Amino acid sequence: MFTGEQTDLIAFFANNKEQLVQEWENAIMIYQGDPFKGKIRENGEALLNVILTMHSKSKEELLTIIEKIAIDISEERVMADINIGDFVYNVNIGRTILYSFLSKTGLTWSELQKSINDINFCFDKFLYFAVSHYSEAKNKIIEEKTMFIDSTHQDRLTLLGQMTSSFIHEFRNPLTSVQGFIQLLKADYPNMRYLDIISSELDQLNFRISQFLLLSKKELIGKEKVFFKLNYLIDEVLNFLYPSILDGKVKIQNNLSDDFTLNGYADEIRQVFINIIFNAIDVLNHHEVPNPTIEIHSSLEDNETIKISISNNGPVIPVEMHKTIFEPFFTTKKLGTGLGLFVCKEIIEKHKGELTCDSSRDKTTFSIYLPVALEADEEQEENL
Repeated sequence: MFTGEQTDLIAFFANNKEQLVQEWENAIMIYQGDPFKGKIRENGEALLNVILTMHSKSKEELLTIIEKIAIDISEERVMADINIGDFVYNVNIGRTILYSFLSKTGLTWSELQKSINDINFCFDKFLYFAVSHYSEAKNKIIEEKTMFIDSTHQDRLTLLGQMTSSFIHEFRNPLTSVQGFIQLLKADYPNMRYLDIISSELDQLNFRISQFLLLSKKELIGKEKVFFKLNYLIDEVLNFLYPSILDGKVKIQNNLSDDFTLNGYADEIRQVFINIIFNAIDVLNHHEVPNPTIEIHSSLEDNETIKISISNNGPVIPVEMHKTIFEPFFTTKKLGTGLGLFVCKEIIEKHKGELTCDSSRDKTTFSIYLPVALEADEEQEENL
């Protein structure tokens, strides 16, 4: 049963419904590009009809109706790509206009109090359902777009791997022949000038080729993991990079602790150290850092993990880039491929390890965490 005040209020709003909806429509924000702008008035009338009949329904029935209207309208707002803030503003404009009409009913505040509370309940629940569904729908769209981007990105990497695998294998064959003839020339003409330089440059070229080739899964076919000594591997890398270290006048502080044995693909781990140290040399040279220094430390974190830190006193890497730099094709160099650190991370994670970056004003450190081979079979160790 309706009270007298409720009956009077319902009759008042029914008689003034057309004027109320018109004022609401005139006050709201409408964008010309909104494909559903013709339905805005219809939507406002639907919500107003719920309020006019709210006293005749149970709370559960009322919530069911409000939720359906809210979801239908929020779907339109998603498809129209309208700012949710504008939508909330338009709904609350309707609430404000509805309140302004209450002053014309002739009823006292105490007589209107329950109806005002019920009106607020309807508007609040409508906004809750609409905004919640809008947010969920928008998040779903973002997730779908992200998945599409990731899928496209992965396809690009797969294609790149296939292309580089085919091209570089063809490129490497004549390179191997050239390296072989250089060794023959060294044997026949040990005093011939520039042979060492040519050989070193060919090694650098081969290193660059290997960096791309590691993107291809075909590189793993026929490869077997071996046991190898960490300190010897790092010494080998420093000898390989010696021309670049010398040319850049970079000081190397090699603070390796007791030697450790690792198990994996030694050539790939070598590639990681070469990439990171060479990047450090390049950064120090490019920014003309005074007293350019690279520090290499190793330590046993626990009984199963070794930490190798490679630091340089070059410019700071912003915090927001600490993860971005490991993404494929990201580079700050004009001629960079953006694959070096990505390949490093792929290799380390393949070896059940972790590669991180930490940068401060004093130094930038790349930390490599790898599992130690605790029970290496000495006969299986590779004599690097």
